[in-house]
Amino acid sequence: MPPDTPGAHSRDAADIAREERRSGLRTIRKAAPHLWPDDKPWVKRRVVIALSLLVVAKIIAVITPFFYKAAVDALSGDTPTPEWALGAGAVALTVAYGMSRLMNTGFQQLRDAVFAKVGQNALRKLALDTFRHIHALSLRYHLTRRTGGLSRIIERGVKGVDFLLRFLVFSIGPLILELTLVGLVLLFLFDVWYLVVVAATIGGYVWFTFKVTEWRVKLRRRMNDQDTDANQKAIDSLLNYETVKYFGAEDREARRYDSAMEGYERAAVKTATSLAFLNFGQALIITTGLVLVMVMAARGVAAGTMTVGDFVMVNAYMIQIITPLNFLGTVYREIRQALVDMGEMFDLLEQPADVKEKPDAAPLEISGGRVSFDDVRFSYDADRDILKGVSIEIGPGESVALVGPSGSGKSTIGRLLFRFYDVTGGAIRIDGQDIRDVTLESLHSAIGVVPQDTVLFNDTIRYNIAYGRENASQAEIEEAARAAQIHDFVLSLPDGYETQVGERGLKLSGGEKQRVGIARTLLKNPAILLLDEATSALDTDTEAGIQDALARAGEGRTVLTIAHRLSTIADADRIVVLQDGRVIEEGTHAALLERAGRYAQLWARQQAEDDAA
Repeated sequence: MPPDTPGAHSRDAADIAREERRSGLRTIRKAAPHLWPDDKPWVKRRVVIALSLLVVAKIIAVITPFFYKAAVDALSGDTPTPEWALGAGAVALTVAYGMSRLMNTGFQQLRDAVFAKVGQNALRKLALDTFRHIHALSLRYHLTRRTGGLSRIIERGVKGVDFLLRFLVFSIGPLILELTLVGLVLLFLFDVWYLVVVAATIGGYVWFTFKVTEWRVKLRRRMNDQDTDANQKAIDSLLNYETVKYFGAEDREARRYDSAMEGYERAAVKTATSLAFLNFGQALIITTGLVLVMVMAARGVAAGTMTVGDFVMVNAYMIQIITPLNFLGTVYREIRQALVDMGEMFDLLEQPADVKEKPDAAPLEISGGRVSFDDVRFSYDADRDILKGVSIEIGPGESVALVGPSGSGKSTIGRLLFRFYDVTGGAIRIDGQDIRDVTLESLHSAIGVVPQDTVLFNDTIRYNIAYGRENASQAEIEEAARAAQIHDFVLSLPDGYETQVGERGLKLSGGEKQRVGIARTLLKNPAILLLDEATSALDTDTEAGIQDALARAGEGRTVLTIAHRLSTIADADRIVVLQDGRVIEEGTHAALLERAGRYAQLWARQQAEDDAA
């Protein structure tokens, strides 16, 4: 038996299936509270009303064929006429039949209208939870994430929320209710064999549908994986548009994308052909059951034990059963797919954050802005230490610069101060408070960062500068822009502060982006400034102006500057030289040059490079 056919199960496959069922149950358990939240009574009321409307609709649906039978009997002249239909003509019975169908549809639509707000509220809540959780994840996770794949997982997962809640409540439950009522009608009005045939048909249909659908879910998952991979490659290539152009790699990128799409194509073809197999098998089972029941009814009419109306009513009930059963196949497939998609999203929600706020964390209280690194040790990987016992004391209002060769740990110290990561040894304190004991929000509010590579939102210059402080006035935005020496440039643009910067700020030059980043940090007005190569993208003339602006911005604040170009930090109150994760020198620019150590070597080398340039 081929491995991709139903029934070709190994022990491993059975284990996988059990894991998938457990994952599906986990997803339902996590989604259910959004359908019945304790903090929102109006949601519970709407769910109860919607379920009540659903029951009324199903009762009307089961009664409707009785009107159809009575109308047919009245038209055919068959006797006896049902007692409840005495005095009603064929036309009136036909109208009653039509009205009952209309009421059935009306109650179903009213149910959907009542439940719509519940489903959309649940979707919004889960989407917000996911969005918040992604932002709460550590920098380590975001450095290794695949943006395109991540966005597709969220998109599919959120879309599955409303579908799962709606159809799990309003399809599976109502279907069971309707099948039960129809079965009781067939049992009491006709013969037990009608019920036996209908039950066997339903049982066979459900078994076949579930078995084949479980097989198809695996195929669909492979298709999703290929879709995610292709989407990731496309987004990654577009984000690196300039790099692609620099290396003339358009054909290479197209081949890479086409290779991913080829895998998606194969998976999609398997999914489509398996759907055809499923649909034909379902039709075969349903048709067999329908023919058997109608043959039994036809023999009853021929024997005189049933009227033509009875024959029509049996047919109506069979059609009434077939319609939701056909829907069951689709609903079950979609529910399984929704569970898969939502399962991936809940896997994301269960992704642990490396940096967690303590339950009893208190807000950071800034009394001066003293920053202390006390024997700080850190490693990204267990087998490679980055910081090996770094101790640095930065007094309130002091400007300290960190210098050293690449890989010495300069940027790591900045990330640890902002608590992108937690130290693996020692402690970092601000005004005597261990940053692991304070709330992340208060810590981040106290520190302003100008990174080496400023990334901007795809919005206006005004929005990007105002990002430094919510609800900042236009005057405050312009003041920060002047301090960062970008105000005059912005006014020279046709749209001024409403100029769109493009995705990641690509419409601006590197220096312009950096100045926007400096402006929004100045607008934030933090107690501690962290400058990570803040002027690296600026020309010499602009750099001098920005250095003055940063010097003014740093007055009265604690400033930690991470620098590669030593000329930018020569005026720092103190310079700390790092090498191999350790502090090897410390002092003022003049004192370090006089010592003729590692800093002096770095200074001499850079001066020689500048002279050669």
